[in-house]
Amino acid sequence: MLLIFSCAKDPDFKSPETTCNNQLMANVTFDEVKNLFQGEVIQIQQDLVIEGYVISSDQAGNFFSTLHIQDDSINATAGFQIDIELRDSYLFYELGRKIYIKLKGLYLGKSKGVYKLGGVFTSFGNLSIGRLPATAVWDHLFLSCDPTSNLVPKIISISELSEDLISTLIQLESLEVIAEEQNLTFALPEEETIRNLTDCNGGMIELLNSGYSDFQDTILPSGNGSVTAVLYRENNDYQLIIRKLNDMDMQNERCADSEVLLTSDQIFISEIADPNNNAEARFIELYNAGNNQIQLDGWFLLRYTNDNVTSGSEINLSGIIIDSNSTLVFSPNAMEFETIYGFPPDFESGTNSPADSNGDDNLVLIDPFGTVIDIFGVIGEDGSGTNHEFEDGKAERNINIVTGNSVFTFSEWTIYNDTGGSETLNLPRNAPEDYSPGIR
Repeated sequence: MLLIFSCAKDPDFKSPETTCNNQLMANVTFDEVKNLFQGEVIQIQQDLVIEGYVISSDQAGNFFSTLHIQDDSINATAGFQIDIELRDSYLFYELGRKIYIKLKGLYLGKSKGVYKLGGVFTSFGNLSIGRLPATAVWDHLFLSCDPTSNLVPKIISISELSEDLISTLIQLESLEVIAEEQNLTFALPEEETIRNLTDCNGGMIELLNSGYSDFQDTILPSGNGSVTAVLYRENNDYQLIIRKLNDMDMQNERCADSEVLLTSDQIFISEIADPNNNAEARFIELYNAGNNQIQLDGWFLLRYTNDNVTSGSEINLSGIIIDSNSTLVFSPNAMEFETIYGFPPDFESGTNSPADSNGDDNLVLIDPFGTVIDIFGVIGEDGSGTNHEFEDGKAERNINIVTGNSVFTFSEWTIYNDTGGSETLNLPRNAPEDYSPGIR
């Protein structure tokens, strides 16, 4: 803590240059720089210069030792995070200020979905982007002589977010703090804290707050409205980071209390298991290939046993949230599942549930409006001896499939069994080695 927050008394320390520079000129785009990254941290050796606009500020303490810059003040299409060992950087690099960055000597990397420029450090033999020492900041970051620009955030919805917009300024409308977090503060003291926002369509996004920010102990707003923020990403989850409290204008009435029902064709059945060596280790897995988590209120997973044309059992998915690019695993016997696979399933669904199929049943995923989102098998046809039998084996969705299908299509699956149709693989599977629950 002393290292971070004490004042440095280094005789060699000097303040960044505050005079502007009208000699530099950009000779490369943000996207061209990003294309230099090929999976590993590199040091840029070319005499490259980019120009961009400062969109973050550490004045309120919600950003620490980072600058986020985007390629345009009005219609940004790309951004970078620049890690610098410089406190109170807002005094030198104010919001909306155009700056030039000499890239030669800087390191370029990508961490958890975020492109970064800065210094470097080694962790367990791997290079990672670190903060650029304060003494080197003014050798790379130069103020333009242009007047400060008025930043115009890109107005966008949660469903339209994309990786290209990370480290750019966006504005989301009709957001509100989820009901479970109303009356909480923005952050716990001295802890990075995630709060959750939702729109009136049930879309969700995280609000990332510093426990050292000026507004850490402020109660979250209770209404509905717009949020202007820097878009960030932590692996598969998009996050918003505000610069100051008035980036949130949430004075409108909250969304109607009536239940919001959602649908998506990017949720589908990804694996069904009937292990040859242990019927208690059966399971069924769902996957969300979308970029947004979905509340599954009103959704059902149905089992049509053998050749029945009416469902014989179901799993009610109401109250469950499936995260973006994530799985949900249902097991009829949670204790046995954990014993076999080494971790608990997401949910225990009980004997004779859709997760407890013996390999010749048909399974259907429906949304709150009764629409068939995905199906395995052919309703009315017993799976025994067909191309949808997975007895003593498994049915695994091919990795290239990213949406559900209301019509069973054999080419979308790889199916193992003991006595199935000739198109299938007559190779019984054993648990745990032949299964991958929770992994897509």
